[in-house]
Amino acid sequence: MAQRLAAWTSSGAHKTLSAVEEAAEGSKLWCGAAVLMAWRGGLRGRKAAAAGLAAVAVAQFVSNGLVKQLADRPRPPKEWFPHDEVEDRPDSSSFPSGHTAAAVAYTAAVAPIWPLAGALCAVPAAMVAVERVQSGAHYPSDVATGAVVGLAGAWLARRAPGFVLRRYVKPT
Repeated sequence: MAQRLAAWTSSGAHKTLSAVEEAAEGSKLWCGAAVLMAWRGGLRGRKAAAAGLAAVAVAQFVSNGLVKQLADRPRPPKEWFPHDEVEDRPDSSSFPSGHTAAAVAYTAAVAPIWPLAGALCAVPAAMVAVERVQSGAHYPSDVATGAVVGLAGAWLARRAPGFVLRRYVKPT
């Protein structure tokens, strides 16, 4: 499937996907979205931005700090990809996709608080997921697992504060 996706994508789509992935590198896209939401979205925007960034932090810790360290999966073979972008991929484990985990975590955490912003974030999040396979950085299963990690990160980020308060803060 990774080979078919790399061969199917037109050069215009390839450039667009690469630009979105570059913006998402290091979670810059999600931090920028958070700044914009906090600035223009009032209280709801600030809550959505905070939830999104917390979810990204959780997802990045789980995907890059834990799972990638345990799963030493090589990247897809370079021969599968007809473009030179495959030369720029990282040396770390392919499993799971940290980019996808962050993208899905941010989107999934924002959507319940501000549905329109969540829907808008879903577009670049999906593009990041497709690009990770198309560029040769990941197998489709890496991206799917990254999405699951992102959903779990969003869930944890939304539930953890209440759990901590109930568990460790005693009413006076």
